[in-house]
Amino acid sequence: MMSAFSNLLIPAVLFFALGFIARLIKSDLRFPPDLAKILSIYLLVSIGLHGGVELARADLGEALAAVVWALLLGLLLPIIGFGLLLATRRVGPLDAAAIAAHYGSVSAGTFLTAIAFLGSQGIDYERYPLIMLAIMESPAIVVGLLLASWSRGRAAKTDPNRSAAPAERGEGHLAEILRDAFTNGSVVLLIGSMLIGAIANPKAMESLHPFTTDIFMGMLCLFLLEMGLEAGRRFADFRRVGWALVAFGLVMPLIGGVIGVLVGHLMLGFGVGGTTLVGVLGASASYIAVPPAMRLAIPEANPSFYLTLSLGVTFPFNVVFGIPIYHQLALLLAGGA
Repeated sequence: MMSAFSNLLIPAVLFFALGFIARLIKSDLRFPPDLAKILSIYLLVSIGLHGGVELARADLGEALAAVVWALLLGLLLPIIGFGLLLATRRVGPLDAAAIAAHYGSVSAGTFLTAIAFLGSQGIDYERYPLIMLAIMESPAIVVGLLLASWSRGRAAKTDPNRSAAPAERGEGHLAEILRDAFTNGSVVLLIGSMLIGAIANPKAMESLHPFTTDIFMGMLCLFLLEMGLEAGRRFADFRRVGWALVAFGLVMPLIGGVIGVLVGHLMLGFGVGGTTLVGVLGASASYIAVPPAMRLAIPEANPSFYLTLSLGVTFPFNVVFGIPIYHQLALLLAGGA
């Protein structure tokens, strides 16, 4: 138990804890408004370039398998989350659809923390999860839209007097939302940087080593410090979402993480490091790409539900407890326990 706890004592996780505690004690520590966005852009570009370099060296068949399973996870996990949320009887179908979309997408911050965790243990990992990270942003948004449309259709059938305005508003924007899902800034940065890393001259890419590698962990620490501040700000919202939803925010990442670890080990044949990262992808919940899409597509859904769950519950749970759990499961499957 103490060994597992010591694995959390890496600078990235400790900076997240510092931000969280600073907000709880009402410190005046604040980030400049645009700095968090700059850090996000840097981290997305850096991991995209890393992924592109590895993609250029990768076996095409293995890369294609990673893409296919990324798509399947992005489609399956929101459906599981939607069913669990309806079973709680604490939210309506439209809120459930919006929340579920977040849990089928991914959190780059959680993924980067997992990379830091593996680095602290000296564990290598396959680079295909970097490709999966870029792929998994969009499918869950599409599934969330389809679930919302299905929910509206059912409501219209059971209540003929129900106003059609919300449904028409959401469906009228369907093409726009789908386009936005695939042209979202984080998706464009990840895929674009990956393509640049894949096609650029290898010698020219070496000149970017200080940018993509030497300062990476320091930038990640600053990013997680800001995320800790934001998570601490939403800590008080627990009462608003209710403990049944908080339980969902803890159980759903475990379900997604187990599915991801099984996919990484059994279907993709990754080692412990790569399997851990796929587990993290399955466990994480988006708090950057999905919220604006859901805000526009499902205006009836309560943003405090999905923002509090993804950023205030699931993100800190994964950073502190989830990543070591998925790593231990990957070790067990590999016979290394």
